[in-house]
Amino acid sequence: MEILAVFPSLFAFLIAGLFGRQIGDAGAQFVTCAGVILAAFCSCVLFFDIILDGDARIISLATWMTSGAFEVEWGLRMDQLTVIMLCVINIVSACVHVYSIGYMAHDPHKGRFMAYLSLFTFAMLMLVTSNNLLQLFFGWEGVGLASYLLIGFWNEKASANSAAVKAFVVNRVGDFGLALGIMATFFVFGSVQFGEIFSQAPDFATHSFNFLGFQLHSITVICLLLFMGAMGKSAQLGLHTWLPDAMEGPTPVSALIHAATMVTAGVFLLVRFSPLFEYSPLALQVVCIVGALTAFVAATIGLTQSDIKRVIAYSTMSQLGYMFFAIGVSAYGAAIFHLMTHAFFKALLFLGAGSVIHAMSNEQDMRKMGGLWKLIPTTYVLMWIGSLALAGIPFFAGYYSKDIILESAFADHSWFGMTAFWLGIAAAFMTAFYSWRLILMTFHGKPRADQKTMDHVHESPSVMISPLVILATGAIFAGVIFYKPFVAGDSHAVQEIVAHETEVGQEAKAPVFEGGHEDGLWNRTHFWGESIKVLPENDTIKAAHHVPEWVKLAPLVAGVLGIALAYLLYMWREGLAQKLAHRFKPFYRLSFNKWYVDELYDAVFVKNVWRIGRIFSVTGDRKTIDRFGPDGLASLSLKVAGKLGKFQSGYLYQYAFIMIIGLLAMVSWLAFKMLTGV
Repeated sequence: MEILAVFPSLFAFLIAGLFGRQIGDAGAQFVTCAGVILAAFCSCVLFFDIILDGDARIISLATWMTSGAFEVEWGLRMDQLTVIMLCVINIVSACVHVYSIGYMAHDPHKGRFMAYLSLFTFAMLMLVTSNNLLQLFFGWEGVGLASYLLIGFWNEKASANSAAVKAFVVNRVGDFGLALGIMATFFVFGSVQFGEIFSQAPDFATHSFNFLGFQLHSITVICLLLFMGAMGKSAQLGLHTWLPDAMEGPTPVSALIHAATMVTAGVFLLVRFSPLFEYSPLALQVVCIVGALTAFVAATIGLTQSDIKRVIAYSTMSQLGYMFFAIGVSAYGAAIFHLMTHAFFKALLFLGAGSVIHAMSNEQDMRKMGGLWKLIPTTYVLMWIGSLALAGIPFFAGYYSKDIILESAFADHSWFGMTAFWLGIAAAFMTAFYSWRLILMTFHGKPRADQKTMDHVHESPSVMISPLVILATGAIFAGVIFYKPFVAGDSHAVQEIVAHETEVGQEAKAPVFEGGHEDGLWNRTHFWGESIKVLPENDTIKAAHHVPEWVKLAPLVAGVLGIALAYLLYMWREGLAQKLAHRFKPFYRLSFNKWYVDELYDAVFVKNVWRIGRIFSVTGDRKTIDRFGPDGLASLSLKVAGKLGKFQSGYLYQYAFIMIIGLLAMVSWLAFKMLTGV
C-alpha cells in the first residue's frame, strides 16, 4: 500500500514523458490522472491504518549509499505526520490533474504539462516520506526542479522565463542554508537518520561547538540553518519575492505548487524537526517573529493588487506566516492543521480564479471584470466558499485552524507570542477585506470588460468544476471533522480514538520509532504519536483552550469588520476606495509596490553583482587575461607574420640577397666559434 501511495506518480511521469508521442495527449492525461488518483485512494487507506490503528512504521526499500561506516538507507517513514501530508498532496494533486484536462485543453503541449505535474507530485512525496536528511534533500531539490519547469512552462513568454529563473535562484539561497544545516546535523549527531538524531536531542540540549572563535549552541545553529531553507521554499519575508512572480505559470501550477504543496514543504520540515526546535528557544523566537511579520506584510500587499492570481498568491504567503508563527510557539499540531485546511480552500480559490480567467478569455485584471456572478454562478458560489474559509467565518475550515493558531500565540504568554497574536489579528482583518474586494470586483458591479469578452463569458466544463466541488467539500468540513484529533489534545481526541479501538476490540497503542520516548519527557497525543514532540512546558495548544473569551472572538470580529469595509468601499460607496488611495498615497504606493522589496534587492544585490561581474569580465578577463594571454599571443603572431610577409616580394634578386646575407651570418658565426674555441 505504501508503494502505491508514493510511486504511481513517478511511473506516470516516465510513461507520459518518454512515450508521450506514442500514447498521445489523451493517453498522457489518462496515465497521469489515473496514477495520482490511485495514490490518493491508497493515502486515505493508510490514513485510517496509521491514525486509527496506530500502525506507524518505516519501510526499507534499499541501501542508497555506503562509505565506510556511513550508510544511508532509502526508505519510507510512514507516521502520522507523513500520512497527513500524503493525503493533502495526493488529493489536491488529483484535483489539479483532472482540472488541467479542461484548463489546458487548447494547449499544444498538454501532455508534457501533465508529465511535469506528476514529476512534481512524486518529488513532493519523496520529501514527506523521507527517513533521513539526504532523502529529504533529494525530494527538496526535485520539487525545485519541477517548479522551475512548471512556472516556465509557457516559455514563449519572456515573463514566464524570468519568473522561473527568479524562483530557482531565490530558492537556491534558502537551499544553501538547508545544505549547511544537514552538514551541521551530521557534524553534531554523527548521523542523518531522523531516528538517531531525534533520540540524541535531549543529550545535546546544552551542547555547543566553536565556530570562527565563537562558542555557539549546536541545536540553535542547526535549527536556524534549517529555517533558512524553509524560508526560501515557503516564501517567508525576505525570500518571498519569487512567489507572486510565479503566477506567470498556468493556473493549475499555482494551485498545486503555490497553495497546497511546495510552499508547505518548509512548514513540514520544521514540524518534522520539532524534537530539535524544542531545545532551542532562540530559534523558536526567530521563527515566530519572521512568521508574524510575513503574515502582516503579505496581507498589506494583498490589499491593493489588481491581478486576481497575485491577490491569492499574497494570501498564500500570509497564511504561511500563520503556520510559521504557530511553530514558533510550539503549536506544531495547529500549524499542520492549518496546512491541511489551507490546502483545500486555497487550491479551491486558485482553481476558481482559473475558472474566471478561462471564462474571461485569459483576462486576469480584476479592474476589467465585474458583473460575472449571473454568467458563471457555480464558480461564484465556489469562490464564496473558499473566501469564507479563508476569512475564518464560522463554520468553515479556516475558522477552526486559524483561530487555534491565534489562541496558541496568545496562550504562550511571551513577548513574541503576543506580538504574533496582534499581527495575526491585523492580518485576519486585512485578509477578509481583500478576499471580499476580490469577490466584489470580480463578480459584482457593472461589467468593465469589452462587449466581445462579455459575450464569450461562460461557465467552465464539468471536468473543471468537479475538482472544485471536491475541494469545496474539504473547505467546508475539514475543520470541524479534524479539529479535535489535531489540536484538542489528550482530553478529547485520545478518548474518542481509544473508545473507537475498544469498540472494535483492539488495544490502544502508540507507535514507537527508534529513539522514541515513553518516559513522560514529551507531552504527546495519541493522534500524533512520535511524529510531533513538545516539551510539557511548551504545550501552548493545551493552554489555548483556556484563553479568555475575547481572544477567541477577536479573529471573527476582525474578519466581519474586514468584509463590512470591503462592502462599504466597493458596493455601497463606489469611488471611496480611490479617494482613500489618493488621501493616503504614501501607504497605498508602499502596498501597491510590494514594500519596494524587489527594488531594494535590485539596488543592493542585482546591480552590484552585475557591476562586479562587469569588472571581472572586462578588466579581469578581456583587458588582463585575454590581453596578455591568447589575444596577446595572437596579436604578436600577426605582427611578426606581417613583418616577415614584407620579404615575400616575388623578386628573385631579393631572395638571392637574403640567402647571401644568411650564408655570411652562418659562416661568420662558425669562424667566431673556431677562433675563440668556445
